[in-house]
Amino acid sequence: MQLLTTIYRHENVNLEGKTFLREAIRGVIFHAGKLLMIYSPVNGDYKFPGGGVDVGETHREALQRELLEEAGATLKSVTGELGKVIEYANALEPDFETFKMTSYYYFCEISKEMGAQNLDAYEADLGFQPVWVSIAEALETNQALFAQRNPVPHWTKRENFVLTMLLDVNF
Repeated sequence: MQLLTTIYRHENVNLEGKTFLREAIRGVIFHAGKLLMIYSPVNGDYKFPGGGVDVGETHREALQRELLEEAGATLKSVTGELGKVIEYANALEPDFETFKMTSYYYFCEISKEMGAQNLDAYEADLGFQPVWVSIAEALETNQALFAQRNPVPHWTKRENFVLTMLLDVNF
């Protein structure tokens, strides 16, 4: 999959240090000119539905699970690849110096009916809600966070990069 960008969450990340690796998948889903995003009323931000790939899970299986959990959406098909974003940070995990996450973005189709969410505790605490929103509105809302508060959710820079890319594509 094509590398879209590399993001460094912290200055002076030791790229040679013992690295904790994490893979994640993100669904890019359009309907009637709107994008399915996960909104947090606590943070005031939008993020793509998705999350970590569990051990032994394919990307499609992870997409299917994460879309159902975060948005109550049933995956019908993966229609293409947008690309991947790599992020580096100082590790929070014991015995590691570096955290490296690779997020894979896939274009998806979902069933029209959306069911109940099954959120993790932190997602419930952030009030995650699936919403259909224009790319411009999601990007504008996320960009405003950088002027309004510090810190912003660590994923906001990544999501803004992808949203900016999508502005140039007609859906």
